[in-house]
Amino acid sequence: MIKKLLFVLMAVVSVSAVFGQKIQSPDEFLGYKLGSRFTPHYRIVDYFRYIAQTSKNVKLQQFGTTNEGRPLLAMFIASDQNIGRLEEIRHNNLRLAGIESGAAISNAPVITWLSYNVHGNEPASSESAMWTLFDLVDPANTTTKAWLKNILVVIDPCLNPDGRDRYVNFYNSAQGIVPDANPASREHAEPWPGGRTNHYFFDLNRDWAWQTQKETQARVALFSQWLPEVHVDYHEQGYNAPYYFAPAAEPYHKDITKWQRDFQVTIGKNNAKYFDQNGWMYFTKQEFDLLYPSYGDTYPLYNGSIGMTYEQGGIGAGLAVVTRSGDTLTLSQRIAHHHTTALSTLEITSANAQRVMAEFKKFYDNNRTNPPGEYKTYIIKNDNTNNINALAKMLTRNGIQYGFGLANKTVIGYNYFTGKNEQYKPGPNDMLVNAHQPKATLLHVLLEPKTFLTDSNTYDITAWALPYAYGLKAYGVKASLKPTNTSIAVVKSPASVNTNAYAYAATWQSVNDAKFLAALLKKQINVRYSGDAFEAAGKKFNPGSLLITRAGNDVADFDKIVTQTATELNEPLVPLLSGFVDKGADLGSDEIRYIHRPRVMLVAGDGVNSEAMGEVWQLFEQQLNYPVTLVNYQNLGRTRLSDFDVAVFPDGNYDDFPSDKLQNWIKDGGRLIAIDNAVAQLADKKGFALKKKEEKKDEKAEEREKENIRLYGNRNRDAIRSMIPGAIFKLNLDNTHPLGFGLPNYYFSLKLNDDIYDLLSNEDGWNVGTIKKNSYVAGFAGAQSKLKINNGLLLGVQSLGRGSVIYMVDDPLFRSFWENGKLLFSNAVFMVGQ
Repeated sequence: MIKKLLFVLMAVVSVSAVFGQKIQSPDEFLGYKLGSRFTPHYRIVDYFRYIAQTSKNVKLQQFGTTNEGRPLLAMFIASDQNIGRLEEIRHNNLRLAGIESGAAISNAPVITWLSYNVHGNEPASSESAMWTLFDLVDPANTTTKAWLKNILVVIDPCLNPDGRDRYVNFYNSAQGIVPDANPASREHAEPWPGGRTNHYFFDLNRDWAWQTQKETQARVALFSQWLPEVHVDYHEQGYNAPYYFAPAAEPYHKDITKWQRDFQVTIGKNNAKYFDQNGWMYFTKQEFDLLYPSYGDTYPLYNGSIGMTYEQGGIGAGLAVVTRSGDTLTLSQRIAHHHTTALSTLEITSANAQRVMAEFKKFYDNNRTNPPGEYKTYIIKNDNTNNINALAKMLTRNGIQYGFGLANKTVIGYNYFTGKNEQYKPGPNDMLVNAHQPKATLLHVLLEPKTFLTDSNTYDITAWALPYAYGLKAYGVKASLKPTNTSIAVVKSPASVNTNAYAYAATWQSVNDAKFLAALLKKQINVRYSGDAFEAAGKKFNPGSLLITRAGNDVADFDKIVTQTATELNEPLVPLLSGFVDKGADLGSDEIRYIHRPRVMLVAGDGVNSEAMGEVWQLFEQQLNYPVTLVNYQNLGRTRLSDFDVAVFPDGNYDDFPSDKLQNWIKDGGRLIAIDNAVAQLADKKGFALKKKEEKKDEKAEEREKENIRLYGNRNRDAIRSMIPGAIFKLNLDNTHPLGFGLPNYYFSLKLNDDIYDLLSNEDGWNVGTIKKNSYVAGFAGAQSKLKINNGLLLGVQSLGRGSVIYMVDDPLFRSFWENGKLLFSNAVFMVGQ
């Protein structure tokens, strides 16, 4: 007993000694002054772990890892009274939102979340995160102690560790003994691909809603468990720009509440007070708008937070750089600016804590009782189970409730695909999303067919409605309808072995089917596809349907390999007992094409749009699980192209394009996939049949233009007449061609420019995706661009010798959220030219 008491006493003394010692500042812990060098990510982690071991007012949580294995951390900082009841505070917030039931507590603090360094080459914010953390835990800091009575602070010190270390490693290898502030110095010019993006070159600040990336999925899952009342996303911009903080620029999405707008102004004025005192330059209400739903400011806003972006000038600045004004901007200054806005935001939030909490509750009360938007129910037709499942997974990650089926009822709703109000009788497997729910604002923003724009001069894309992105027919219904089933019924389809099967057949209508094909090819199973529709075993199969015949697959455990793979990927299989079909071409016909395993090369390096290249890379590695070889464009001249069957050229600017070498390879059977600006660089080149469409001159319009004298003040407005920052257009699709297999006879394309091309001649190839007049669907498109985009080609296949050139004028994999484009791209890789 005495030994036990001595042990407990020693433990108490030991813990008291730990928490009673002086807490080291970042400068003391790191051994250098913040701003004198860049801190590697692992040392930032070390400091946060040191604080977690030293301070009694924090809790450190690792909530995930990056693609390269670096930890993702969140530090919770609270008062003595609140640190022991973090779970109570978390659940209280979910009760305020109506996500959990039960009575709310009256003395809960405002959850204020500070997110740093989402873009790796905007590194000052992670440095300032350490300073802000120290101020919050420093026992001598009575000011922050007073704030913490009303707020619970969450610090995510680095949203993109892989990108940060890519930048820091570059800079540390490029700098001299003394920082060179000359902008021409190499330390101010990152090599390709730069540190902005994550491992797969995705912009994580465009991924909050889509959650296509590992880091975002982990982060948003944690965010949704807490639902903070205030969220700040820390960035840097070009080093010539002064500091930016809220209030934001127009356009604001119309669902952003008056309170959310007003409190941004309150916070902005408090920030301005401190910047004025220090004589620091800043701006508000310009450039950074609040529309696109997948930012670190808009996504929290649509989830009830006060979401804001803070931007410090600094990209490419290194430790010091001479700006356009002749001043020298240092890393120390950048850190100080971010540190100041953090403390200012915490101060003003603490001072308004009671109102902030009340408005947060009001936001969610209104969502459940009076949801925004014209439509109170969204019905999404289930004519593609895999795409419905993919959409359901995405909605679940965002906390959006949905169900299936409607009890024997015909409704009148807005048909997304025709643009008309029509009658529709939902089927038992159709998805229903009722707007009366906690996440009503977010679901409205993501599902509304057309986003209202208060200002067309916007920072990002202006259309993203999920039914278009997933290729699913949908109806917006004004009545509030409840689904018959409140949870998704995922029907597993275990494929049973049938040793009498002549072949196994599978559908081809989603990227999941492409994943199944890729898995079989990797296992050395030979696969064929049907070039035409056929009927067998009482079922209809569309062009592109996969056929795994016993003939040509003389391998042990053939049936087991095929059926196990299908079961693992939830891929329905139909065993066919004969090669003699009920209707259409028999399985031995020349309409049944053998799929050669494509050896794929993806062009990377200088000149290539790294984000566009990353979309393709991530699709192959993380979704299709199919091998791809990355080849630097600069090495193409000494690359043996005969080692590859498919070459993918993403968006980019390709100097000295090796036309002759590539055309010889294509004529020998190669398939070249050109995307976005890569298409523009092939157009009008000798040997490539594609021609840029010439704009017809409107002589009357030109005369009016001459009569009107342009005003300098209108230059930005004039420029947007020929801009498309991201709008949806409807293409006519030839789905009898392999490039269109598995899709309906139309395709919704997200256009980011007004590029369009003349139709290919019958001798040159196939016009697979064409566009006619009045094909515009949603989003902003300038008047001149709208006139230009008509009667032309956006998807084409040119025959060249034994090979093909696939032209994809718009990026089908944009940010990996345009789900239907993944099948289109898979067609280009696996189906075309077989």
